[in-house]
Amino acid sequence: MSDPKAILVVGVGSIGERHLRCFQATGRARLALCDTNEDLRRRVAEKYGIESTYASLDEALTDRHDAAVIATPAQIHVPMAIRLAQAGLHLLVEKPVSTSLDRVDDLQEALRAGGLTAVVAYVLRFHPALEAMKRAIDSGRFGEPVQLVSSAGQHFPTYRPAYREIYYTDHATGGGAIQDALTHMVNAGQWLVGPIDSLVADAAHQVLEGVEVEDTVGLLARHGRVLASYSLNQHQAPNEWTLTVVCRRGTARFELHEHRWRWMTEPDGPWHEETFGPLERDTMFVAQASAFLDCIEGKAPAVCTLDEGIATLRANLAALASVRERRWQETRGVK
Repeated sequence: MSDPKAILVVGVGSIGERHLRCFQATGRARLALCDTNEDLRRRVAEKYGIESTYASLDEALTDRHDAAVIATPAQIHVPMAIRLAQAGLHLLVEKPVSTSLDRVDDLQEALRAGGLTAVVAYVLRFHPALEAMKRAIDSGRFGEPVQLVSSAGQHFPTYRPAYREIYYTDHATGGGAIQDALTHMVNAGQWLVGPIDSLVADAAHQVLEGVEVEDTVGLLARHGRVLASYSLNQHQAPNEWTLTVVCRRGTARFELHEHRWRWMTEPDGPWHEETFGPLERDTMFVAQASAFLDCIEGKAPAVCTLDEGIATLRANLAALASVRERRWQETRGVK
């Protein structure tokens, strides 16, 4: 087994703490943390036995690290990532990559110059049922994909009771349903059938108290030849997500809430299924951490590359623009 990698977690709010915990669970990392909040920094360090802590990035970069996890507010991901890449660190960047395309080219250049890897933390790519469905689709087993349908909803206040006090309240900090939750579904769709070329979206604030950002979204998209529709709300009682890919010789369906994927190949025939059982709370995040370590050790390719994350960012921005302008948007034309 190779020596543990020195991993710096930047930002230890709820998602940063989870990354810290899950890298620790791999047994393959020496963890350090950086956060400007002194009380939070001390509490998290004590909870996980972390000896190396820093109050600023300047202070953190006086020591050596192999890689960094960026779990700060989305609008500062890119400038922080550039700084860390220039210091020679591989990167795991929380989703979304950013809230704009500003300086993403500079980040890509810094990574190329340093021979470094950056991946984006779209953790649903590590659900074993979705992974199994992708393998089946990629194998050609069901023929060419022609349509994708995603339908999801949950009662957001139950799962994120502090939503009124966090980034969610403002688009500028990555808030609203499009950048917070729909981005996961769009990224999964792009993983399965390719990037989005164009889209049209409608969204509104319907139910959630104490915020003005959208909590309900409908989106139509073109992934090349594949027609897609995405529907999401963050206020219904059922916590469900179903993602269906219709192919020429069969239909595949991922059901997150049932921990399974299913397929049907005969008209009105039986569903066949593969079930993976309820996952532990951190299972996908530990798998993500292990995959990142494999990647920076040269053992495996990135599961979600920076380029793929930027493609999803373009879809996020195109969706927001479509809602504002009430028309179709080309993702490549987004600025």
